[in-house]
Amino acid sequence: MSDKRIPVAILGATGNVGQRFIQLLEAHPWFRVAEVVASDRSAGKRFDEATDWRLGPDMPEHVRGLEVLDYDADIQSPIAFSGLPGEVAGEIEQRLAANGQAVLSNTSTHRMEPDVPLMIPEVNADHVAAIEAQRKNRGWKGYIVTNANCSAIHLTLALKPLYDAFGIDAVLVTTMQALSGAGYPGVPSLDSLDNVIPFISNEEEKLETESQKMLGGWSADGGFAPANFVLSAHCNRVAVRDGHMEAVSIRFKQPATPDEVIEVFESFRAKPQELGLPSAPPQPVVVRREKNRPQTNMDRDTHNGMASVVGRVRECPLLGTKFVVLGHNTIRGAAGASILNAELFKVEGLLPV
Repeated sequence: MSDKRIPVAILGATGNVGQRFIQLLEAHPWFRVAEVVASDRSAGKRFDEATDWRLGPDMPEHVRGLEVLDYDADIQSPIAFSGLPGEVAGEIEQRLAANGQAVLSNTSTHRMEPDVPLMIPEVNADHVAAIEAQRKNRGWKGYIVTNANCSAIHLTLALKPLYDAFGIDAVLVTTMQALSGAGYPGVPSLDSLDNVIPFISNEEEKLETESQKMLGGWSADGGFAPANFVLSAHCNRVAVRDGHMEAVSIRFKQPATPDEVIEVFESFRAKPQELGLPSAPPQPVVVRREKNRPQTNMDRDTHNGMASVVGRVRECPLLGTKFVVLGHNTIRGAAGASILNAELFKVEGLLPV
């Protein structure tokens, strides 16, 4: 029986995020991996020969025999999921978009460009309107849509319902980020063990600017306008394999009690939940009421790693309210976010198929 699912290409398929794309798409009802793309050192090999598979005991059977294509290959799939390194992503993603592909990118290269949507479907689904301007500005048949930095995604998912309910004046966030966020092989063991590293290159800037772009607005006349509040970030690397934890303090425009904040979190639903998208968590933000949760190894896989898990919601003597948010950095914080974007675009008729 023929497979009627939409063929997709994975760019940077042998890397950390590329492998996560393949894992998450293994049994996807709408998409199937048809092409895998990587650098010259892997091109021409079978995928199972070129890849050191690191997600579970077995590589998905259907990708084992795929030939790895090089970066210059003529991609046939109408959709390209990109986990490319930043130094090569720009030219490749633009070429594919110009040729007519929908490029759903996890790479930072195009995130802050003035006509490229930076999307979380529960937060800013209306930003898809920028695609029309992007095509017109650049003369492209296809388009590029990005998802945000892994820490920005989980912070913004938590901020969105609060921003809508109470308004926000200021946010202070301190992150404790997993080693897998640095890719593979990541941080050397002698740097990470018995240690906390209080610097991740460009991470604080990404967290501050990307969150405000996603919570801001879009108009055809004015382009993207960032949300109007102050956000300050401290980003740290800690000795955890997967899962970013963030300690957040907020000053609202309209005062709110911890119980009111929890009620807003628990009632939050958006377009992916209304549409029943395959990868959408039933609750985008899950509240844990135990005094010592969330915890990384207990909560990062909530709703298949697609939810942000909040706990310790309480009063903050400095800004008013504080809480902790945890999320899986390579699922909802990376590959899963791009896949959810593609699911939304399929339902809304925005894919070139």
